[in-house]
Amino acid sequence: MLETTTAPPLTELANAFNGGLITDPTEMAPYLLDWRKRWQGKALAVALPDTTDDVATLVRWCKRHHIPLVPQGGNTGLSGGATPDTSGRSIVISLKRLNRIDPIDPLNNTVCVQAGAILQAVQEAAQQSGRLFPLSLAAQGSCTIGGNLSTNAGGVQVLRYGTARELCLGLEVVTADGDIWNGLRGLRKDNTGYDLKDLFIGAEGTLGIITAAVLKLFPLPVDTTVALVALDSIDQAMQLLTAVRSGNGANLTAFELMSGCCLSLVTRHFGTCQAPFPTLPAWVVLIEVSSFSHSTASREGLLACLEPALTSGLIADAVVSESAAQAKALWALRENISEAQALEGANIKHDVAVPISSIAQFVSVASHAITSQFAGSRMVVFGHLGDGNLHFNVSPPTHDVGATSPDFLKWQEAINTITHDWVHHFKGSISAEHGLGVLRRDESARYKSPVELALMHRIKQALDPDHLMNPGKVLPPTSEITPCADHH
Repeated sequence: MLETTTAPPLTELANAFNGGLITDPTEMAPYLLDWRKRWQGKALAVALPDTTDDVATLVRWCKRHHIPLVPQGGNTGLSGGATPDTSGRSIVISLKRLNRIDPIDPLNNTVCVQAGAILQAVQEAAQQSGRLFPLSLAAQGSCTIGGNLSTNAGGVQVLRYGTARELCLGLEVVTADGDIWNGLRGLRKDNTGYDLKDLFIGAEGTLGIITAAVLKLFPLPVDTTVALVALDSIDQAMQLLTAVRSGNGANLTAFELMSGCCLSLVTRHFGTCQAPFPTLPAWVVLIEVSSFSHSTASREGLLACLEPALTSGLIADAVVSESAAQAKALWALRENISEAQALEGANIKHDVAVPISSIAQFVSVASHAITSQFAGSRMVVFGHLGDGNLHFNVSPPTHDVGATSPDFLKWQEAINTITHDWVHHFKGSISAEHGLGVLRRDESARYKSPVELALMHRIKQALDPDHLMNPGKVLPPTSEITPCADHH
């Protein structure tokens, strides 16, 4: 429990700290509200360091005065992990001024960037040097590398390149003591002890503050082809995934699943988006295949898999892009689902992962459990089928469209429990890529074993004994959580 001492005068910090310090309530307001506008916090101040040394100075000052610190990147998180609590005792530390991108190392295929660098800026810098940084998210125009690493962000190309964790070779971190650990090594092999960087990646700022990273780069694709495929079932989608992966290997860069309900929402709310099928299919998959050699063509590789699937009846229909504009239009059907669901009204969201082999069964039993108990619920299911990550969302009955649906949101806790109990049954995760923050913190603890929770608390105690690093996030205050009773 944090001590409730009187805050020291901020003039002392201002004199020691070289970065910007915001104390005006109006100027602080954007930093105190999360992106989804679900959590509103308070803070003593918002600090904007200019250097890693500034971050270390701030951490040491906060440790000396027992002031909590809340690291923040682009403030685009979906789980409340970058929002302070309502005590007003914290200092939010925004890293957006630490945005330097060093020159690309073309031989090592790496780049060193500061934590406040915008993801899209890193992508563009890599592209200008003939390289690809493959992390790709809807918020890439505003999210930062530090936030991506702190939540171990995923996105649409995990199937080919892995999550943020796999894309990072080295880190620079300011510890909870205010020390600077420089682990900015661009090594793909370093077997000299504990892998410290993996403690901080995915920790959501609860163990230390990531200030810079060395990232992996890859060759740019020579060409890319996108297809939208209509199917009758997820089982068929799984068979198609096997066929396309076997036929294209590492050239398969995305395999996205969407229910027919998703397409219906997007076409209703976005006039420029039209489904290219005469009737609405039960399921569709969006497939992206890239070619990295002039000797092969992505379109030929994709067609070689789709044509026999169509002939055999495995798939009902398919549309294959013939230009970059057509590929972009097909991707828009996938990328606009979340916003279309928001325009539809209230919704209940889940970011889950289950083994790929269990996806069809999970969707079937969890959907049935929800719709049978809450009549009229519409299942808005989409996500990264190739890596087992689903956005398993629920929208209200059609007669509630456009309403705030307070009665529907009363079902949220029960629907969360149904969904997450089935995720646990299939040995999955209730947070695949959004992080725990405060949204899933306590729920996650229900599904972890006492041993796992104890180990996590020991790591926290060892690295942040004063509990000043983003307190209240990821781990519950105590581990006395009633464990989930598994389905049998």
